[in-house]
Amino acid sequence: MRRLPAFVAVTALAGMGLVGCSASAGSSCAAPSADPRAADAVTVSGDVGTQPDVQVRSPFLPESRSVHTVVAGDGERITQADQLVLLDLTVYDGITGERIVGSRYDGDVTNAQPLSEWDATFPDFSSAMLCSTQGSRVVVSMPYDSVGEQAAEGLGIPAGGSAVVVADVERVYLPAADGADQFTAGFGLPTVVRAPGGQPGVTIPDGEAPSEVSVQTLKKGDGPELTADATARVHVLGVAWNDREQFATTWGRTPIAAPPSQMPAAIASALEGQTVGSQVLVVVPADQTAEDQQAFRAPADTALVYVFDIVGVDG
Repeated sequence: MRRLPAFVAVTALAGMGLVGCSASAGSSCAAPSADPRAADAVTVSGDVGTQPDVQVRSPFLPESRSVHTVVAGDGERITQADQLVLLDLTVYDGITGERIVGSRYDGDVTNAQPLSEWDATFPDFSSAMLCSTQGSRVVVSMPYDSVGEQAAEGLGIPAGGSAVVVADVERVYLPAADGADQFTAGFGLPTVVRAPGGQPGVTIPDGEAPSEVSVQTLKKGDGPELTADATARVHVLGVAWNDREQFATTWGRTPIAAPPSQMPAAIASALEGQTVGSQVLVVVPADQTAEDQQAFRAPADTALVYVFDIVGVDG
């Protein structure tokens, strides 16, 4: 049996939701407000992806949070709060203009995370980055209330102070498969429905499951092709055929990051050669799920239904 990757903790989420789907939070893209004074008060130079050179005309005390795009990239757009992104941030004290802390700017995509995880650092920071595109440099000016008491204490920003955050949008992954719908004619196979944000749900038909592995490309993306050893970024929904119960999902969480060659054999075969932006339905018969039981903690003695959304590839 092939060696399986350490993504069990990410995908083995039995009991964490229903088979049906619901809308993703932040699925619309409403650009945050910009304050012209912020553009006058903060000057930024340097290339995106490198430590910026920032001059703050201090003391700078914005009345409300504002967002100013210094460089507009032409890559994938952030449209959802739970979208996987790689950001590099540098934080400045608005009163003194001094740099407080910053990222490494090393382009390491293994540090990509759902945008919403930045909200644990700065309250509702994800909403400030909505509509930004890959390759952009964005200045977020925040009064003390927007910084948040916990973050302000950690950064040494006094009550009544402010922070200026320069954010480089290094990488943006798709929020969901966005490829062209494909005609499918698989009689007796599950059907897939989608919430407005792209999250899938599965309807399993009455009757016996297929006796052979079944694969259908439901959406065909136009992105790069997955190779056996390139790290794929995929969202997965897993449902047991017999009881219609969900046993795995990454939706609302971090997608799987693993090469197809390290996935169970049936899934590896289904995903290799697919393209970014594609959605793939895979049904694995009950007698071929030993690897799935290890990798996804899937139930035994039942066929397994998977929906994979390929949202990116690294390498």
